[in-house]
This record gives sequence, structure tokens and C-alpha cells, in this order.
Amino acid sequence: MEIILTKKPKDVILVEGFPGFGLIGTIVTEYLIDHLDCESIGTIVSEEIPPMVALHKGEVVQPIEIFYNKKFNIVFLHVVTNPAGLEWQFSEVVLKLANMLEAKEIVSVEGVGSANSDDNPKTFYYSNSEKIRKDFERMNVDELQEGVIMGVTGTILLKAKNTKQTMSCIFAETHSAMPDSKAAAAVIRVLDKYLGLNVDPKPLEKQAEQFESKLKAIMSKGKEAGEIQQKKQLSYMG
Repeated sequence: MEIILTKKPKDVILVEGFPGFGLIGTIVTEYLIDHLDCESIGTIVSEEIPPMVALHKGEVVQPIEIFYNKKFNIVFLHVVTNPAGLEWQFSEVVLKLANMLEAKEIVSVEGVGSANSDDNPKTFYYSNSEKIRKDFERMNVDELQEGVIMGVTGTILLKAKNTKQTMSCIFAETHSAMPDSKAAAAVIRVLDKYLGLNVDPKPLEKQAEQFESKLKAIMSKGKEAGEIQQKKQLSYMG
């Protein structure tokens, strides 16, 4: 995997959003990119990633794109492609990106499975920094004591454990494998308070159906592209 950057801001907070359970990471990063003054500064390319570029309302949506907000010195890694089978490679490239930008912290946003059908999903945190743990405690966010974290976030957590990289996670309960905007809004509230972004999550809740339909369409097209690529590879071989 190759990281291509047009700018290399330093001492950033890197917020990564991979499409895990409930597509929380993808929804959160997309919403923040839309509501903050962000510019595209790069992408991650690999021959193993399905060769897909989605179009939405006449705009190109890259499968992986890196955005930068100068005001808060935050880099967002926005991902709409399915990372299945490439989790370890993605975790390596995320840590490499953090190293290139001298990131002071990686923040992962994820959904955790829950049987709770409440309209107010609970949020939790994890951090390998004692100082940051105290910050979340002051915000009355509970630490995730028990749980299984899968996907790219899980592999980043394992790899970050052997480095000096500061790593935090914000989780929200979700009972759906489909896009869950309510859980994403809960994460945004915590992230907003933690980073002082002054972003209102209410429009996300109001536009949830439209927002979710957009992401479903993009993810569906990505799945189709991957299947077509696989069929082509098999036809070459057979």
C-alpha cells in the first residue's frame, strides 16, 4: 500500500474511520469532513483494493481519502471500501501515516455490537494514555471494560501496543450491521466535546435516512466492483 500526500501537516490528531460495524467510522468522518473546513490532501492506493471510484451527485468519492482541517490540525482518514482481508496491511499503513505526520494521537471511531434497542446508544472509550483516560472520565464517558474489537481498529490496537503511539478509541453501541446514524451521532457528541469542534450532530439525525442511503449505495457499488474484479481474475486464469 502506498500513501500519496500533497501536504504533510505535523503534530496532528489522526481520526480514522473504517467501515466497521454499523459503518460508524465512515459516517462520523464523512459528517465531520462535510461540516468542518477540510481539504483533500491525499489517498492510499493498492492493487489489492478494488479499482473503484464512486460518483455521488456528480462528485467523485474515492474509496480512501485523506482530509485535513487546519483550524484544529486534524487529519481525517475517510474509507468507504471494504477492508476485509486487508486489515493487517491497513493497520500498518495507518501507523505509517501517523508516523509521517508525527501524529500526537490516533483516534479510532467504531461501533460495538449491542442488544440495546434504545434510541440513545451508550458510548465508551479506550486509551493507552493515562492523561487521556482522565479526560474521558471528566466527560463522564465509561471505559470499555469488556468487548471484542475486530477489523482494522482491532489490528491497529494490537500494533500500537508495541509502539509509543498514543491511541484512543470512541465506541458507540449499535445493533445493526447496516449504517447506524444514531450511534454515529453519539460518537460525534463525544468527539466534539473531546476535541472542542463545536459541531452539531442533530442534522445527521434528521438526515439519517438520506445519509444512510448514500453510504449503502457507495458500499454496494464497491462490493460489486470487487466481485467483478475477482471474476476477471478468475477468467484470466481459466
